[in-house]
Amino acid sequence: MGILNVTPDSFYEGSRVTDEASVGARVEQILREGGDIIDVGACSTRPGADIVDEEEEMRRLDFALGVVRRTAPEAVVSVDTFREGVACRCVGDWGVNVINDISGGNEEMYRAVARRKVGYVLTHNDPDGRSNTPGKAALWLSDRLERLRALGAEDVWLDPGFGFHKTLQENWALLRGLGEIAALGAPVLAGVSRKSMIWRLLDISPAEALNATTATHVLALQQGASVLRVHDVKAAVETVKIVNNFRNQ
Repeated sequence: MGILNVTPDSFYEGSRVTDEASVGARVEQILREGGDIIDVGACSTRPGADIVDEEEEMRRLDFALGVVRRTAPEAVVSVDTFREGVACRCVGDWGVNVINDISGGNEEMYRAVARRKVGYVLTHNDPDGRSNTPGKAALWLSDRLERLRALGAEDVWLDPGFGFHKTLQENWALLRGLGEIAALGAPVLAGVSRKSMIWRLLDISPAEALNATTATHVLALQQGASVLRVHDVKAAVETVKIVNNFRNQ
């Protein structure tokens, strides 16, 4: 899953694209480098970010998704949004395939994705931090997964929510215990690319974190992740190929 951000304030400056030429070039790069999914985000959710209103988020998405569909009409596209109204408009107007919801969702969102038969990324995001251990996070996700399936959602992925209301130590403990989430029987998406759990540990910047991100991707795949959400598609695709080859020897 290659990241395409049409926000001016995403935490990693190298991921931001804001005009038609750069959006189109990013789409082509993701696909050329072997990405399977283009994940479009239009509302930054980094710590301390100003959350834009729904109309501004949708304005940015209409622009970006229009470029995506003109550039690669058949591409599999996900939209990174926590708003049910935005999700419905993106599916209806642009044929978006997956809703990537970092909030953990609510009944309205669950009903919307189930009714429209699109994929849904269910993210562990507990503002109180009371379920940040692998076992408790798995229970938190399991409860919501059951609700989604009861409503008819058929394609749900589980995201451990690295970085969301978690300490540095909690993030790494969650990665080590990722198998408890994978045991729930749904695909696990790992979004660790250039995140603070990596660059704060090493006292570097996000721009310097590619090598460490690759190492962390190896660990995530070994612990049960089946989807990687990444800034650097070529490096991630190579990592997946190496890990899969190693497993199949």
